Amino acid sequence: MTFGILGSGSWGTAIAKILTDNGQHIYWWNRNVKTIDYMQRRRHNPHYLSMVYFDMAKITLTTSVAEVLSHADCIVIAVPSAYIAPTFLSVDKNLLKGKKIISAVKGILPEQNLLLNDFLKNEFDFPLQDYFAVLGPCHAEEVAAEKLSYLTFSGIDEMANHEIAMNFKTDYLNTVENNDIYGVQFAAILKNIYAVGAGIAHGLDYGDNFLSVLIANSADEMAGFLKLSGIQNIEVGHTEHLDPEVHRKINYAASVYLGDLLVTCYSLYSRNRTFGNMIGKGYAVKSAQIEMSMVAEGYNASKCMYSINQLVKADMPIAETVYKILWENMPAAEGFSYIEKTLI
Repeated sequence: MTFGILGSGSWGTAIAKILTDNGQHIYWWNRNVKTIDYMQRRRHNPHYLSMVYFDMAKITLTTSVAEVLSHADCIVIAVPSAYIAPTFLSVDKNLLKGKKIISAVKGILPEQNLLLNDFLKNEFDFPLQDYFAVLGPCHAEEVAAEKLSYLTFSGIDEMANHEIAMNFKTDYLNTVENNDIYGVQFAAILKNIYAVGAGIAHGLDYGDNFLSVLIANSADEMAGFLKLSGIQNIEVGHTEHLDPEVHRKINYAASVYLGDLLVTCYSLYSRNRTFGNMIGKGYAVKSAQIEMSMVAEGYNASKCMYSINQLVKADMPIAETVYKILWENMPAAEGFSYIEKTLI
C-alpha cells in the first residue's frame, strides 16, 4: 500500500509521522509552496508539531492534490471539514477510481451537511466499501511525543480495514478495528460539540463536580441520538465477542465513543475545549476563532447536528444549547442555567 495525505495541520502531521515511522513512503499535500520548501530544508513542519523531524527520503511533498491521488493507493483525508468540498470539487473524478479513502476528518461538511462518505458518494459515486474512518481517542500532540495512544479504524471491508490499521500500528500506537462507519463518525462530531460545552462551563467557572455530570449526561445524550439513528455498539458494558488475545470481550463503545468524548472534554490539547473556554469567558465567536488560529470543528458541527436532529428528534438539550450559544447569541450563562436544570 502506498499512502497519500491531504492536510498538513497537526493531525495530518501526526499521521505522516506514524506512517513514516513504519517505513512507508508517503505523498503529502500542502497548499503552501514556502512551507514545502522549508520542510524540505529543515525536515519538520514549521506550523504544527514542529518537534517532529522527518526522514525526507520517505516523503514526496506537493501542492497538487491530483499528484497525491495519482500516486497513492490509500488517501488519508486530514483537511478540516469546511475545506473538503473546495479541495475535492476541482479534482478529476476518475482519479478516485480504485482508490481507498481513509477519513481522518472529525467534523461534518457544513455547506452540504454531510459526512465525508456521503459527500463522496454524491459527487464521485465513491463506493462505501472503499471508505474507511480513523478516529481516536488520540491527540496529535501525544503522538508527536510518542505517548501510548489508540486509534479506531472502521470499514465494511474487514480485510482491507485490517491491512490499513496494521500500517498505523507502532510501539506508541495501538489499533482497534470495527465496521461501524456511521457510528464512529457521528460520535466524533458530537464529542466536539460536547467539548465546546465543557470548555464553556470551565470558562463560566463551573467546577469538576459539575463537569463530571455534564460529560456523563453528554455521553447519554450521544447514545440516544446514535440509537435513534440506527447505530449499534453504543453502550459501555455491551460486548460482542471474545478476543482470544486479551481474554475479554471487545467493547467498541469504550474507546471510540466514551474515551474520545472524555479526552476531548478534559484535555488541555483539545481545541474545542479551548474554544469553548474562550466563549465562556466572554469572547465573541469570531474573536475566539481569530485568536485560536486553528479550526474548532465543534462550531460548525453544532449547527449541522442541530439541523440533522430536526429529523432524528433525539432529546439533546446540551448539544442544542451549545448551538444556541454559538449561533443564536444566547448568553453562555443563560444557556448553562438551563442546562443545570436538565442534568440528572
